[in-house]
Amino acid sequence: MTKLLHVAVLGAGGRMGAEAVKAIEAAPDLTLVAALGRNDSLETLANSGADVMVDLTVPASTEENVRFAVERGIHAVVGTTGWDAGRLARLEELLAAHPSAGVLIAPNFALGSVLASAFAAKASQYFESVEVVELHHPNKIDAPSGTAVRTAQLIAAARTEAGVPASPDATETGLEGARGCDVDGIRVHSVRLRGLVAHQEVLLGGEGEQLTIRHDSFDRASFMPGVLLGVRHVARHPGLTVGLDGYLDLGI
Repeated sequence: MTKLLHVAVLGAGGRMGAEAVKAIEAAPDLTLVAALGRNDSLETLANSGADVMVDLTVPASTEENVRFAVERGIHAVVGTTGWDAGRLARLEELLAAHPSAGVLIAPNFALGSVLASAFAAKASQYFESVEVVELHHPNKIDAPSGTAVRTAQLIAAARTEAGVPASPDATETGLEGARGCDVDGIRVHSVRLRGLVAHQEVLLGGEGEQLTIRHDSFDRASFMPGVLLGVRHVARHPGLTVGLDGYLDLGI
């Protein structure tokens, strides 16, 4: 009989965390051993017997949470934003001292979104122009979204590798923010609108044509297959993996 994976969820009181708790409890190969809220001590995680921690907390605490887990031999699947270059560098240094630990930092757990970003990066090599538009609910605290930043980074890397020049833009004057923000040379625009959940469009333009690659999450349940995939695979990928695409065989 296959050994059950013991899983702890941090941020269990939030909307994403509550969905993760339900998904883990419903999975026959996983067992929930801890569900921590905002005021719960990390010692609960240490004493839970967890094999994997799922961090769905807030940027202010996620680095401490992951460090706590790695130092205790607990793998980490992280959906919390705020992992800039400095934080990632500190995490890689920590993991070098704990080589058996695996950490997945996933800007988005929706498999469709991960695929859309990968497809967009590949397609961007064949179009003169590309821009990203992300649309979310108004309670989202960061802009642009981590998914949009990741998508822009993948696109920029793919275009650089293919020798594609920057998108043409003759703008000389404009109000601040009118052209969005610049992520590695890719323009990213953020919309915050009541009624939305999580949506992204990559607009690719060439002479006489346009390709739009769009993904829509209408419910946070859409993220759960990716969370479960991460939980099941993180131990097989020691070290740091950024992006759920690192666990997928995309063939592109």
